[in-house]
Amino acid sequence: MSEIEEVSDEAFWKGKLRKHWKTLFVIIVAGICVFIGALLVLIWFIDSSPLGGYGKWYFNDWTLNYVVGFWILIILWELLLVGVPAFLFFGGGGYLWWRKLPEEEKQEFKEREKKAKSHRAEKYGGGGGFSFFMFIAYCIYIAVDGNYNERFGTQPYTYWLSAYFLTFMWIFIFLGVPVAIILIILYFTKWRKK
Repeated sequence: MSEIEEVSDEAFWKGKLRKHWKTLFVIIVAGICVFIGALLVLIWFIDSSPLGGYGKWYFNDWTLNYVVGFWILIILWELLLVGVPAFLFFGGGGYLWWRKLPEEEKQEFKEREKKAKSHRAEKYGGGGGFSFFMFIAYCIYIAVDGNYNERFGTQPYTYWLSAYFLTFMWIFIFLGVPVAIILIILYFTKWRKK
């Protein structure tokens, strides 16, 4: 066994963090600055966006169209004013830090990564893609129903809730029925023969 394999992961990373404490400190401070910057951009956009009445609109003034547009604009402003500078800082800083590392330390990191990849389990948690898909389907259902540009206050809240459940039902019909047919075909053609 090599020296690298004998050291536990916890001891390895503790040693590296002690050795590179200045880099860790800069990363923590930069992360805090990015978080504060993201909050400031969010507050600035909410107060200065004409979509939302410069922060003065009531809930009844909003439509689903405005909500979608508002979130798209928030995401774009956050990416432009926070995401791109953070990517440049962390990417450039990481590149410069890696270039400055001694060759044997780079080799230690590479061997650790190879070892981690060979022992890594193939378990990945769910992401939340269904929630995003559900929201897109909900927007489509509301648009087909003709209420995409209607203010929220013009419909009772039960409409918005029942539209969500009806969207779920239509997703189940569009996806569930073909899956059921495929499973029945598989059962009679392959699984039943075994």
